[in-house]
Amino acid sequence: MRTPVSEGERSTAERRTAERGTAEGGALEQEARGEPPAMGYRELLGRPGIRPWLLVTLAAKLPVAMAPLALVFLVRETAGGYTLGAVLGGAYVVGEVVGAPLLGARLHGTRLRRELALGLLGGAGAFAGLAFCHSAPPALAVVLAFLAGAAPAAHAGGLRALLVAAVPEHGVARALSVETTLTQGIWAVAPAAVAFLALGAAPGAPLGLAACCAALAAVGVRTLPAVGTDGEQAAHGAGERPSRGRALAAGWPVYLTSAAAMALLATAELVLPALLESRGLPVSWSGPLLTVFSVASVVGGLLYGARRWPGGPRAQSLVLLVAMAAFVALIAVLPGLVGIALGLVLAGAFKSGVMVTRNLSLRERVPAGMLAAGYSLMYAVQGVGYSLTASLAAVILANAEPGTAVLCGAGLTLLLTLVSASAEHRSRGVRLEAPSNRP
Repeated sequence: MRTPVSEGERSTAERRTAERGTAEGGALEQEARGEPPAMGYRELLGRPGIRPWLLVTLAAKLPVAMAPLALVFLVRETAGGYTLGAVLGGAYVVGEVVGAPLLGARLHGTRLRRELALGLLGGAGAFAGLAFCHSAPPALAVVLAFLAGAAPAAHAGGLRALLVAAVPEHGVARALSVETTLTQGIWAVAPAAVAFLALGAAPGAPLGLAACCAALAAVGVRTLPAVGTDGEQAAHGAGERPSRGRALAAGWPVYLTSAAAMALLATAELVLPALLESRGLPVSWSGPLLTVFSVASVVGGLLYGARRWPGGPRAQSLVLLVAMAAFVALIAVLPGLVGIALGLVLAGAFKSGVMVTRNLSLRERVPAGMLAAGYSLMYAVQGVGYSLTASLAAVILANAEPGTAVLCGAGLTLLLTLVSASAEHRSRGVRLEAPSNRP
């Protein structure tokens, strides 16, 4: 005997059938356009070499995320105190800025994995030296901090190039989303890990862990398959190839957006404690708020990679960066703790999309064989952007309210974004006119 179907059940069934038909129709349209279906996260993680790459990347990035705070904890009880810790942190960042473009230029062809391993081993040695030379002269500690930043500085660009080469074209956006999500997750847990080890074990314990991780990453990177990098290099070498410097310089609008993104990050991180204090809120809330910011970035990265979005990577990057700047500016105008938290959550959700799209944009401007060097140069520009914005924020805080510093940081980001968008528009016009100039 058939059970009668109610109107509600019938409408639900019809709606599901319509949704399924829409999804199938979208897939058919995508296939008709010659586009392969988007790669799922499960399919991505099942590809050869991806899971080992994730482990190596985790071991390589954790020391970078731990280093600035670990250097402060290393010397906070010495005669130099927090001042020496700030100097060591500055030396570390300068090392990254100097090392990334210089060593990144060597990351191509058959040398890529070898150079990555050597750089990570150098970083492991410098971290170990800092961990076991707790009472070393300040000058020696500064040199070791510089080397710890410089030696492995090209690892981010090299590992990203290996990842991009390991997946087909239709899976690159999702792979970069996974990388961004992993990075944000590491940066979310690193400060707590540093504090736990430094206070619960020894001041040098976080740097000792950083040395072990860097050494493990150096060993692991040699086991990763050199998929595609050599072939891409040879393919680009077969035809007419511009000079290396000119090819890398072609990505300057993308480097500029990277500096703009780091200006926002510096504004959010460094001005937040002063902003809380100016509104009569406990400064201790800065830690949880920045953790929420990082968690929102993790979620945003997964959401961005979950589907294809309208427009190309360059347009997406500019739109997402403007949205992120607007939400960071909100923390300067929205009242109370809830307003600050809301602005940081929204800005964090867009942050990962900015990171992924600028990496995709650089692939469109830099030859594949030079991609690792391009990513390394972008990494150096990020450090410069962060440092300059930190200095600007310090000057503004000495003469104005914290809210003004936040708005100035957002304004600087919008200015850099406008310059980058203008450059993109001009270069697009040149490419469109180029065919008409041929005989």
